Amino acid sequence: MVAKVHYRIAVARVRIAVALVAAVVSLFAGPGFIAGAAPATHTVVIEGTRFEPTTLTIKAGDTVVWINKDPFPHTATAQTGGFDSQSIAPDQSWKYTPGKTGVFPYGCTLHPTMKGTLRVE
Repeated sequence: MVAKVHYRIAVARVRIAVALVAAVVSLFAGPGFIAGAAPATHTVVIEGTRFEPTTLTIKAGDTVVWINKDPFPHTATAQTGGFDSQSIAPDQSWKYTPGKTGVFPYGCTLHPTMKGTLRVE
């Protein structure tokens, strides 16, 4: 009788160990771990009629959020037509996730001196 109890305890311990190993493997062998880091979110602050940072380098699949901290509207518009935020009102934001790699110069259509570059690797 005591042997059966010890056997059941041993089996339960093995099952717990197998479940723990499976959980750890799923954490480190998931698609995000194998393919690289999960997509990130980057921020471009619009303030003082400029984009900060002026040049931003991201990975394909990452998201960029433009936040307008000026008291008037701005746009983030690619020169090649790849993206266009339309008007971003004061204290509002706009986000974009590029679908392809490349270098994308952009600017504000309302303030032509405002320029930036988005590099997607």
